[in-house]
Amino acid sequence: MQDLQTAPQTEAFDEFRQMTLLSMEEICRDIFRENQHRIKIKKEAVAVRNLVNIFHTTLQISNEKGFQNMSLRDLSRSSGLSMGALYSYFASKDELLCMIQNQGQRIIQKVLARRVDPADAPTIRLRAAIRTHLYLTEVMQPWFYFSYMEAKNLSREQRKKTIESELYTEEMLMEILSEGVQNKEFAVENPGLTAAVIKAMLQDWYLKRWKYSHRQVSVQAYADFVIGFVESVVRQSPESRS
Repeated sequence: MQDLQTAPQTEAFDEFRQMTLLSMEEICRDIFRENQHRIKIKKEAVAVRNLVNIFHTTLQISNEKGFQNMSLRDLSRSSGLSMGALYSYFASKDELLCMIQNQGQRIIQKVLARRVDPADAPTIRLRAAIRTHLYLTEVMQPWFYFSYMEAKNLSREQRKKTIESELYTEEMLMEILSEGVQNKEFAVENPGLTAAVIKAMLQDWYLKRWKYSHRQVSVQAYADFVIGFVESVVRQSPESRS
């Protein structure tokens, strides 16, 4: 199987999804190893499998009825894990919420870091960042929607982490655009604002997914469109836009 770092930037969404699912298991394995002191299950394979189950089930229930309205008995019934089994991984709903937020943020940063190669030209990196982020939001749509909707229920520390995660992609885009300006690949008067607008286009996919589903627009088609649209803007000279 092709490694994420060497994957072509124009691969089909299905190929990306297959690789990213493996990445999600790796993230859960990292979480298990970092939290072995409080996770009571000692067999790594069992713990990782159950963590993936817990996270996916929590997101599914939360996006249907809200995390605050989800009881641990709901989670137990839907996941097929007993209450005792659930408490083997976390002590409370608040701890579960933190674990889910951290898991999603880890995946985003890890996959983006692997696929957006600093050695590539700004144009290639810009395409990779846009496509990767959109594909991630499709693979992890429940998590992105959950993160957006549940932000108000997070502690101050967790809200700070969520904001940092939000800015991670935006700052990456801004750095790419700024370097492109220096290399005369792009003509962008305000890389910061341009990056913010691009991020809003990326967010629109998972916040208003129903709209694109109704129009029968696939994530691959949307990624191609956004990349083409952004390049048509950033490659124009200021004089031609005036």
